[in-house]
Order: sequence, then structure tokens, then C-alpha cells
Amino acid sequence: MPEHTTERVKQILSWYGSDNPGTLANLHRMLMHGKLGGTGKMVILPVDQGFEHGPARSFAKNPDGYDPDYHFQLAIDAGCNAYAAPLGFIEAGAAKFAGQIPLILKLNNSDSLSKTGGAPCSAVTASVKEAVRLGCSAVGFTIYPASDARNTQLEELREITQEAKSMGLAVVVWSYPRGSGVSKDGETAVDISAYAAQIAAQMGAHVIKVKPPKDLVELDAAKKVYEEQKIPTKTLAERVRHVVQSAFNGKRIVIFSGGEAKGTDAVLEEIRGLKEGGAFGSIMGRNAFQRPKAEALKLLSEVMKIYAS
Repeated sequence: MPEHTTERVKQILSWYGSDNPGTLANLHRMLMHGKLGGTGKMVILPVDQGFEHGPARSFAKNPDGYDPDYHFQLAIDAGCNAYAAPLGFIEAGAAKFAGQIPLILKLNNSDSLSKTGGAPCSAVTASVKEAVRLGCSAVGFTIYPASDARNTQLEELREITQEAKSMGLAVVVWSYPRGSGVSKDGETAVDISAYAAQIAAQMGAHVIKVKPPKDLVELDAAKKVYEEQKIPTKTLAERVRHVVQSAFNGKRIVIFSGGEAKGTDAVLEEIRGLKEGGAFGSIMGRNAFQRPKAEALKLLSEVMKIYAS
């Protein structure tokens, strides 16, 4: 990581003029940390899948992952900008790895045991005060635009964002359209992904996490506009450019999820498209921690090289 704050990081921080010095310092900490430090790009390791999908589905492929320490060390050794996880995993290693990598405490989670139908909604499982106690740089929160329960989620996020900012933390929002308002394919349609990014930005997120968008326009009302204005959506780079534009014309940090586990070539091909489209980076979980450590480190290194190029 560079010794001094780069011009690119100064530029990004200038977009958050309403924030206090504590929040800006924590954003700076994440942007300047790791192999991509100073570039304005980010690669974050998220490990909330044990809670969300269950332990065997998450860790049996690489049993070292049952141990919380493994993920801290993987993120540190890989040179990630930050490590994100629920309360239990962060508590388990926060003291041992204090100061070695910026932490993002995931404040809400859901499990796979209940069928939520048209109203997916995560429970608040940790607090801003716990994030401060554990030395975190940011809090994370998932919203499901298109859920029948979205109003509850947005109201919870508003309160959490207000508290986090008052305590000098940054806010990372997972914005995942899901529920009765969209079809299954529509969850990653380009118009829906762009809408999800806009909602998170309007809610005050510093960093926005969305899924890579597909070449599909879900909403009939939006189709007319995409056709009339000839918004290009054929390539992943074009779609990513549109999603980033939708987050205040690129003045909010937009990163993209790695999604389900897939082969190395497929991962790197997707990263090239994301990078070409102006993505600020990736948040990559299963595609990293389900591989043997040496393989995971090699993959994350390749991903970072693409973003740094």
C-alpha cells in the first residue's frame, strides 16, 4: 500500500462531504489498505455464508473455513481491503487480529431454514456499538428492494446509518432485489440492479454492493426508456457502467458480488468485464474461501491484478 494518500483516494473522499472526520478516516483506511491500497479499487472478503446458507454448504469443501481465524488470515494474506462477517465470526478474531485489516460488521442476517416467500427480510443481529467495540471500520446491512417487507428494512437501515455515521463508521449496503416485486431472473436484470444501486445511494450508503447485472430489462415501464434512449446493455462492461452511473454518476463506491462458486476462468472473465465497466471492485466470498488456501490466494491475486491494471 502507498505511504501517502493518493489523488484518487482524495477524490473519492471528496464525494462524501457531509461526513465527519471519523467516517472519512475509516473510508480512507479501507481504500488505502492491502494490495489495491490507493488505487480507488477494493476487493473485500465476506464470510456471512455460514449464517445464510449453513455450515456444511459453506465450509465442507474447504474444512479450514469452519475456523473463524482462517478467514481473517486469508483476507490479511491476500491483501484484501477489508473483511466482512457477522458478529460471531468478528468477535472470534477481533482481538487476535486487531488492527491488521479493516473490519466490516454485518448487522443483519437471515438463515435458509424459513421460507419467506414474497417478503424476504433479514433480522438485525448486531449493533453499531458492537462494531465500535470490536474496532470495525464499517457496518454492513442487507436490503431486499422488491420485498413486501422492504419498508421495514429501509427504516432499520436509516436508523443504523444515522447511528453509524454519528460514531464515525462507514456504511456498506448489500442491495439485493428479491421478493414479490421481481421475477427470479429479474433479480439481476440491468434495470433492477441499477435501481438497487440508486436506492442504496439515496439511503446514504458509502459503499454499495450489488450483483453483476444480466442483459435483461425487467420492468415494462423501464423497457420503453431503455429502448428510446438506446441505453447500451449488450456487454457486461456496458451494464456495469450503467449501474455505476446510477449511483450518483459514479460518485458512490459500487462493488459487485462474486456470486455462486464457479471456475477460475469464469471468475476472471467476469472481473475483466466489471473492471472495464468502471466497477470499484469486488466482494468475493465462496469463490475464495471454498478453495484450498494456496488456490484462493492465487485467485485473489489475479483478481487484484486485473483491477490494478
